[in-house]
Amino acid sequence: MRYNVCVVGGTGFIGSHLVARLVTLGHAVRLPTRRVEAAKALGVLPGVELVECDVHDPRALERVIAGSDAVINLVGILHSDRGTPYGRAFARAHVELPRKIAQACKDRGVTRLIHMSALGADSNGPSMYQRSKGDGEAVVRESGIAATIFRPSVVFGPGDHFLNTFAKLQRRLPVVPLASANARFQPIYVSDVAQAFARALECDATLGKTYELGGPDVYTLEALVRFAGAACGCERPILPLPDSTARLQAAIFEKLPGEPIITRDNLDSMTVDNVLTGPLAPELDLTPNGLEIAVDYLNGGNWEKRMADYRRFAGR
Repeated sequence: MRYNVCVVGGTGFIGSHLVARLVTLGHAVRLPTRRVEAAKALGVLPGVELVECDVHDPRALERVIAGSDAVINLVGILHSDRGTPYGRAFARAHVELPRKIAQACKDRGVTRLIHMSALGADSNGPSMYQRSKGDGEAVVRESGIAATIFRPSVVFGPGDHFLNTFAKLQRRLPVVPLASANARFQPIYVSDVAQAFARALECDATLGKTYELGGPDVYTLEALVRFAGAACGCERPILPLPDSTARLQAAIFEKLPGEPIITRDNLDSMTVDNVLTGPLAPELDLTPNGLEIAVDYLNGGNWEKRMADYRRFAGR
């Protein structure tokens, strides 16, 4: 069946992969964006309509959602000003916007809403990020729409800001000082996330349910940094930092211009394991890729060398 799908936040890392997947499946995609020019690479895909729109404006949001069979919300940020229970940026992106999207769906008669949350989302969690994500889930559920909510672990893939950042650091630094080295993650490949969303669009069994998403393996943060270094051919020594030093480092990064590499709130998030509490739901029909698929985009060298680096890291 062909759906008209409005993807809010569809111009980012995950969104670009999901939009491509939806188009491949024959769906029509409406893509609201602050600047059409910035999203023109997606605009050339068949069936994609770019609409310049401020999605935080309820009236504009309602107009762009009109006529859709389904709405997907992918909007999420990693950093915010500080506040209780969270800062203004988290409140705006993770709580207020989902509330506006759910209301617009109700007003326009859209009954299928798919919402991107995060593994560890908890209104009483240790970090502002987790609390805002938990409250965002709550407003979606309280809307009365039988929404599908996804909670992925950290997402990797071409163009990510996760493994690519670790690779970049090791290309530039002789040693990597690492906070929360023992934090645990279950990374999932971006195409697998896109597949799960696309599956939920067509599977009525997912209505009103919340799903965790993760890959086949669990890694410590230190192991992921080592993997990225091995894959890009620039593996460096890693220096795990004590908590007090890590928090000082994060506080300094927060004050530097630009997007911080790590914040104190990120450290708070990593006090909770970012791993699945059970197996993937069978109705998602998903067999996720392993981390080794990242070797191909982390190193531009020849395939045999890349795989040799991965096998060395994996002890194979």
